[in-house]
Amino acid sequence: MRELLDEELERYSRHVILEDFGADAQGRLLESSVLIVGAGGLGSPVALYLAAAGVGTIGIVDDDAVDLSNLQRQIIHTTADVGTPKALSAEAKMRAINPTLTLHAHQMRVNAGNIADLIAPYDLVIDGADNFTTKFLINDACVLAKKPFVHGGILRFTGQAISVRPHSSACYACLYDAPPPPESVPTCSSAGVLGAIAGMLGTIQAAEAIKILTGVGEPLFNRMLSFDAKTMRFREIRFQKNPDCRACGQKGITALTDYAEASCDL
Repeated sequence: MRELLDEELERYSRHVILEDFGADAQGRLLESSVLIVGAGGLGSPVALYLAAAGVGTIGIVDDDAVDLSNLQRQIIHTTADVGTPKALSAEAKMRAINPTLTLHAHQMRVNAGNIADLIAPYDLVIDGADNFTTKFLINDACVLAKKPFVHGGILRFTGQAISVRPHSSACYACLYDAPPPPESVPTCSSAGVLGAIAGMLGTIQAAEAIKILTGVGEPLFNRMLSFDAKTMRFREIRFQKNPDCRACGQKGITALTDYAEASCDL
């Protein structure tokens, strides 16, 4: 692990003096790389906090442009960004926070044909996707690549998160075998979402990423953390790897496929 430069010691001083973290963990962050899929409600706080924390290389993927209705929860974007590609808007904010990082804006929609190449250079993937089809595709691609990832989902006043280390911990498909049928689940655009929920859940995802990358703490492996902000109650649900899981089980997947669209519109 390389020694921190004087400027890095100052920038990350609150990490360096943190018990059980220190300069070694900060050095691991600086040498780490994360791909954030989605620059929306979840990707916004994740990107801001990982950039501030000093994750050395961050990629962000999104094919959408900033819309006025996004600004209630997608805090990395501003009114002046309306009409700007979200990936470029997010990259600019991360660079403003921490110009020492290596940043990559991927203006594309993730699909079965490109996701393997997208995730290959990165150590960890953040699922900030706005639809179930991409969430399941992220799971499958990370399982095939043996790449750790952090899942998150929000709706109305609720959020949930799990962390996955494929073939070691349970994966997303161990819990949910396949995306729900299209239009069987309400979307944020139809049911609404409290903007601060995205910040709560995205911050949890950022903390999980930092723990996995540094080896500090106990990530949400084989555990789902869910919360209802309306009552401010948190719940932990423990679960185990399913040996018959269609993704990571004994007869797991060998190739990727695109799923039928089922939006959740974060």
